[in-house]
Amino acid sequence: MTRPLLRGVLPRTLLARNIALLIALVVLSQVCSLGVLLHYVQRPRVERAAAVFATYVTTLDSLLQSTPAGARDALTARLDTRTRLPDSAQAEPPPSVLRAYRNYQRKVFLDSLRKHLPADMEARWQTEGGQRLWIRLHAPAAASGAAAPRAPYWIALPIPEDAQGNGLDAAILLSLGLAALAALTGYAIQLHLNRPLQELTHAARRLSAGETPPPLPTDGPVEIAAVSSAFNQMTEALKQAEATRALMLAGISHDIRTPLTKLRLSMAMAMPDGSDSSFAVAAESYLDQIETILQQFMDYAGSGEREPAEPGDLNALVERLAGDFAGLGHEFELSLARLPLVDYRPVSMMRLLMNLMQNAIVYGGSGLAVRSWATHDAVYVAVGDRGKGLSAEELEQLKAPFQRGRNARAHSGGTGLGLAIVERIARLHGGRVEFHAREGGGLEVWVVLPARAG
Repeated sequence: MTRPLLRGVLPRTLLARNIALLIALVVLSQVCSLGVLLHYVQRPRVERAAAVFATYVTTLDSLLQSTPAGARDALTARLDTRTRLPDSAQAEPPPSVLRAYRNYQRKVFLDSLRKHLPADMEARWQTEGGQRLWIRLHAPAAASGAAAPRAPYWIALPIPEDAQGNGLDAAILLSLGLAALAALTGYAIQLHLNRPLQELTHAARRLSAGETPPPLPTDGPVEIAAVSSAFNQMTEALKQAEATRALMLAGISHDIRTPLTKLRLSMAMAMPDGSDSSFAVAAESYLDQIETILQQFMDYAGSGEREPAEPGDLNALVERLAGDFAGLGHEFELSLARLPLVDYRPVSMMRLLMNLMQNAIVYGGSGLAVRSWATHDAVYVAVGDRGKGLSAEELEQLKAPFQRGRNARAHSGGTGLGLAIVERIARLHGGRVEFHAREGGGLEVWVVLPARAG
């Protein structure tokens, strides 16, 4: 349950995952640092400032209480005391996401100030029209002969610097800037590490397409250099194995075809004139089957890796093959749409289409047809028939080498490599082979090739 959830949340690429992890670690470290700074540094500092400020306020209140009435009235007038608070003065700072840090310091300051002041000396914070702190001072003693005692009054005092929260703004901005710089640096480092991986991916794709990529550089980090060196060794080993295989196949082809040719000649010379030639005909048939099997092995082993690809029109190749089969008495109905040029290996692609069309003739028999169409990113060629042989699911299993279907028992001379050759050539061109039930009955084999870039 947890693993599928993580797969859905985490980014797909290694670059994005490392950057997300780096950002998360930087953010976590900054949050922890800010928490420690606020709780163990700033909070005690603000609380000390509030205690000192409370001492000043109580001293001022006591001074005003002991000042004679006339002098006190003149002093309170100069201090701009009021009997009524301004509307903008509030008991708590207004909530604000952008000013969360300042509001936090102000709240700590107000809470600590109220603890150190008498309960009847209230404090209010004014944010509009300037930052001021309003303190409710005790009412002065009533003058002798006054009709009623005088009411308490409010006095505006400047806010201490420690309570305004201005000192740490620059530090927080600098910390955020350093965090962003760390994230960008990590991004640059990860891009530098990803470049060899991208080169390795590109080289592996070229190798799977039958090409020989140039050696990868091995001057990077030790771990990446080790992977590149191992890949270069593997490429060289495959190159040597390919050369050995080509030499072995050439030798097998020569060594087997030479005695077969001599056997044909010996049989022809050994048969007297006018004798029954049924044995010679059967022997010739067996020899033809041996050569056919040998050629299928050679086709599967070669598959055209060394043949260069060139742009061409698949419709022209289909029309030429259909004309060749028509000359042998097998008519294919063609429905060919306009196709863009496709990069393909001519001999290998002809072998692929010929195998499919030959299979349609042998195992389908009727309703032979070839159609083509294109989309924005792929080119399709479909070979179909109206046979009632194998299903699409069964044919998928025949892509493996040496697999023969139940409908192949009545046909001799096969090795189970036909569809394997088709699949291998399609993958060599970056494409695939698909099997689909044909509308109206029968089967279609689709060859899907990537469209030419640009």
